[in-house]
Amino acid sequence: MRLFKKILDFYIFSNIHVALAGFSLTKITLKNFGTETNLTPLFVAFSIVISYNFIRYYEIKNNRLSWFKDWFFMNIKGILLLIILAILGLAYISFFADFNLKSLLILFPFAFMTFFYVIPLFKIGKLEVSFRNFPMIKIFSIVIAWAGISVFFPLFEANYQFTSVVYLEFFQRILFLLAITIPFDIRDMNADSKSLKTLPQILGINSVKVLGIMLLFGFVLLEIFKENFTYIGFLIVLIISIISGLFLWFSSPKRSR
Repeated sequence: MRLFKKILDFYIFSNIHVALAGFSLTKITLKNFGTETNLTPLFVAFSIVISYNFIRYYEIKNNRLSWFKDWFFMNIKGILLLIILAILGLAYISFFADFNLKSLLILFPFAFMTFFYVIPLFKIGKLEVSFRNFPMIKIFSIVIAWAGISVFFPLFEANYQFTSVVYLEFFQRILFLLAITIPFDIRDMNADSKSLKTLPQILGINSVKVLGIMLLFGFVLLEIFKENFTYIGFLIVLIISIISGLFLWFSSPKRSR
């Protein structure tokens, strides 16, 4: 049981689960547009392992995440090995696989938003200013970055022409990501500064849950308007929305990390 907990902790705290989420969202985009490659989903997953662990390290070195510090340094060798493997994976995809390096250009604005969500853009005295510190920006910077990386990047790499269909996919992804991010803002409601003006702080917990359900409803509704609409695809989207809606509805500031 202790071994299982150690494995589960490493899976979660080393951001492997986040990398798998990035892989899955990118893969879903490609499958929706009839492309089966795994290169860009793997590229996204490896990039997440590197960037998210770097951000975690930065936060720890700046006296944040005190609850996480001991675990991080106890498992630093495993995390470094994971990062090295991710770097090697990125190098192989970039230089030895059939990968369009020009597609990296479209990643820059979204990578910028990811890094500077936590890392300060600039300092005013002792005050660090990042996307996280701007009112209402916190949730949207995360959502736009993830939507761009999981929709625009793989389709650009596949030389897919950007038409209204692509932008519909992007907007649908934003609705879904906004909805599933709300529980995390609810969880952090008591820890976040009041000046951040997150959605739960502005609307209240019950109202923001209703907003999340409406976003999921919009996510499902947009599936109907897709050119490549299938009943199986619609059913999958509906099931995902119901499960996400349940997690959203029962989320609470009292839940632990």
